[in-house]
Amino acid sequence: MSAPQILVDADACPVKDEVLRVAARHGIVVTFVANRGLRPSRDPMIVHVMVPQGADVADDWIVEHAGAGDIVVTADIPLAGRALAKGAMVLGPTGRPFTPDSIGMALAIRELNQHRRETGESRGINAAFTARDRSAFLQALDEAVVRAKRG
Repeated sequence: MSAPQILVDADACPVKDEVLRVAARHGIVVTFVANRGLRPSRDPMIVHVMVPQGADVADDWIVEHAGAGDIVVTADIPLAGRALAKGAMVLGPTGRPFTPDSIGMALAIRELNQHRRETGESRGINAAFTARDRSAFLQALDEAVVRAKRG
């Protein structure tokens, strides 16, 4: 089995620095995937992949390169489902894990919320990202990396 890697859906990801801290502590490779705004790094453990603009291009790249034992960081629920199908562990930026048992409900709630926004029932405003979210993410990612390294 190859060493685990962390793949980050990097467009608008609020926990890039936290990912780097955990990855450095555990000595694992991080790949940031985005279609804009990535600063290159000289660190060989940090890979930046710029994909062309377009719907789901970054998601497709992540799914193509994710495998069992890898960790995907994303708030994108459909991407989370696709990564889980490849055997990856998936964490949202608040530390909430997506699992095979929870992904169906997460997708259903996403569709319901999208319908509510489209019909004007909801304005679609997300809760603010907090220090507590950041802390929960750090702990969840550290635990996920430990599990991934154990195989």
